[in-house]
Amino acid sequence: MTQQEQRPGCFLFVVGRSGSGKDTLLDGARDTLGTAGRFVFARRVITRPADAGGEVHEAVDEATFARRKRDGAFLIDWTAHGLGYGLPTALLDHLIAGRHVIANGSRAVVAALAERVPRLVVVEITAPDAVIAARLSARGRESAANIRERLTRTVPDYPENVEVVRVENDSTPRVGIERLVAAIENATNRLRLRKMPIATGQRALAFIPRDCTVVNAADYLGPGRIDLSAGTRSIRAEVALVEPGLLPPDRVGLSAEVFARFGVAEDTEVVLTRTPTPASRTALRRKIRGEALDEPDYRQVVGDIVEGRYPDSEVAGFLVAADRGLDDDEVLALARVRARFSGKLDWDEPLVADKHSMGGIPGSRITMIVVPLVAAHGLAIPKTSSRAITSAAGTADAMETLARVDLDADDVRRVVKAARGCIAWNGRLNHSVLDDVMNAITRPLGLDSTRWSVASILSKKLAAGATHVAIDLPYGPRARVKGLSEATALARLFERTGKGLGLVVEAFPTDGSAPVGRGVGPALEARDVLWVLEGDPQAPSDLREKALKFASRIVAWDPAVPDLFAARRRVEELLASGAAREALSRIVEAQGARKEPIRPGRLTHTVVATEAGTVTDIDGFTVAGIARVAGAPLDRSAGIDLRARVGDTVAKGDALFVIHAGGASDLDAAAQLAARFSGFSLRPA
Repeated sequence: MTQQEQRPGCFLFVVGRSGSGKDTLLDGARDTLGTAGRFVFARRVITRPADAGGEVHEAVDEATFARRKRDGAFLIDWTAHGLGYGLPTALLDHLIAGRHVIANGSRAVVAALAERVPRLVVVEITAPDAVIAARLSARGRESAANIRERLTRTVPDYPENVEVVRVENDSTPRVGIERLVAAIENATNRLRLRKMPIATGQRALAFIPRDCTVVNAADYLGPGRIDLSAGTRSIRAEVALVEPGLLPPDRVGLSAEVFARFGVAEDTEVVLTRTPTPASRTALRRKIRGEALDEPDYRQVVGDIVEGRYPDSEVAGFLVAADRGLDDDEVLALARVRARFSGKLDWDEPLVADKHSMGGIPGSRITMIVVPLVAAHGLAIPKTSSRAITSAAGTADAMETLARVDLDADDVRRVVKAARGCIAWNGRLNHSVLDDVMNAITRPLGLDSTRWSVASILSKKLAAGATHVAIDLPYGPRARVKGLSEATALARLFERTGKGLGLVVEAFPTDGSAPVGRGVGPALEARDVLWVLEGDPQAPSDLREKALKFASRIVAWDPAVPDLFAARRRVEELLASGAAREALSRIVEAQGARKEPIRPGRLTHTVVATEAGTVTDIDGFTVAGIARVAGAPLDRSAGIDLRARVGDTVAKGDALFVIHAGGASDLDAAAQLAARFSGFSLRPA
């Protein structure tokens, strides 16, 4: 852009009642923006001595002021409290050069000034009457009557054609300065949007040309973020600079994915503002030092993290500190705060049941049995479940072999009304923007705090509208929870936190030393579920027993059921009569049954014992890894069918497990992995 094409600067005329704190905010804005070279803070000519206090100004006597006025030296001038105020005409030169002028002014001359500058924005500093009265009283220069008179004084309306921005100064000076700086940037940092032919995944990146004529691009490099806004839409991003020529100097570019999320057209004028420094930084740093935080602290910290106000390095430091230590009160505080970031489902039910497992145990697909049992009894149980992350199958993956699982809130309400229960994917229901931010950092760092998980799990149950929750806590050498004592302590934490949230929670440690059931992988685990519900002789007894145990605990919450023994009899009857199987069919139909359920893969390879002996251990992690190499969970038909269990005696050549796959190359890769180590440990006969 040539000098002749230079866009004129903006004249920002800052006004406000005495006591609004205008001078303090202007001083702070000058410290923040004055070195950027893009802003000129006007020095006023005033008919008062230079040593009279207040702002730095050019002091003149009345005769000099009058002469300058006659000579046209003032762009605008006015009189207030017996003093003459003037702004030099030379400020127009800065505007023509593209610099923005910020001046302390009076609303009485706004109409006249609007006719003399290319673009005028009035920035009005406001504060509640009570705050202004307190500030004026603290000065000690005015009587109570004078203060009341000031507060009731009427002021003229602004001209209709003048842009007015109001900055509320009702907090600390730092907050007020941040608001004023944001308002100034909002008025001046206006660029045209460009979609860049660059893919950055979910990382939000904005590209500013080094020779940008609207902002000083280098000022925005660093760990901070910027906000881009257009109308009611906005997006937060990190900044990267591009060399001259890759973008016009009055453009800002967004990577393809971020441009799509922003949802505005190319060449739209967008406002660029610096993301404010998080007010919660003190609390965040206290946590990094190992101190405990309370609920208001976490509300601020988590809110600022979700808003993208922290660089990843600081979020990582916070999460590492949280991974090392959260006391019980902090877990409850986090659960309450986290619940604010998920949509809430409301049910017109006195008792809404839910069930959760800490997971990590291959084949333990009891949810698909518990939900039909509870629904057949008549209690509402809107269950949301996850997909696999590192395992061979999640409950949603297994259920998807039978029915649609990507339900929204309206779908869930409809399904539960029709079938009293559902088994839906939680990605559309319990999704939280907080999880997106946290998972992007915790997973690469390998952070897996069980105490943090308590807050996460129960906040989602609260958001799902549950009133009663049963928690399965598998423990074992390869489970998330390693021992019985740890599982018992975690169970008490779940129950204490649930009580603090107004939930009835019962948590139970269970044996997680080996896989549960025979199938490992979506279709094979769904097969085991159907075997149990249909009373098939091949049904795994451990899967059946564990499902009955948890279903009994939930049914026992029904006031009409006298005790746990009666609840156990009730769920056994529902299973034996086929009522639970019918309940699953109703749920599947209501969710959207597959035309053809997904069956275990037709391509198979049998892994056999290389010697005779007794199975002493099955490494579920290894077994799940083989199933994943076979294609699970993306290939719903892939997985492993266990033929031997811990305690079984096998002869040389007996089947330990069968690998199922949908593709020959996947089957071959899984077979080669199993040949190196099958995951089975045998004690020789």
